[in-house]
Amino acid sequence: MSTTSPVGAVPWLNPDEERAWRAFLRVVVAVQTGTARDLAAVGLSEPDYEVLSTLSERTDHTSSLGDQADKMGWSRSRLSRHATRMESRGLLKRTPDPADGRGCLLVLTAQGLEALEDAAPAHVQSVRRHFIDRLAPDDLTAIEQIARRLEEPPVGDDRPTT
Repeated sequence: MSTTSPVGAVPWLNPDEERAWRAFLRVVVAVQTGTARDLAAVGLSEPDYEVLSTLSERTDHTSSLGDQADKMGWSRSRLSRHATRMESRGLLKRTPDPADGRGCLLVLTAQGLEALEDAAPAHVQSVRRHFIDRLAPDDLTAIEQIARRLEEPPVGDDRPTT
């Protein structure tokens, strides 16, 4: 929604800004929908793949629930519920976190690693089909530059980062 604003009010998006914002949203939805559909065809959700792939990169294939939740931008309770579903499928297991008596560690199981290894080629192929191969090298560079800018806190934002 674009409109003019009185002095001191919210600075509404001008038509160019609004088009850019909506284009960004369309791109995110299109890429995520395509990759989610392709992962579902091999029996995993995007969050499943994210958890499995990041655990596979960690020492001992282990991460604290809190660290994993922070990485995914999820609340601990949301990830805990998701981990319960993954655990029931044998993809990971939970163990007590010796550094946090109330927390737990997420541990990639052999079955989870096998599921990841089976899904990885389809996932890479999907990322290529829905994203990489549709862009020029300069586009990819521009996206990296934009991502770096957007990862920084906004100027004047004194909220703690996670």
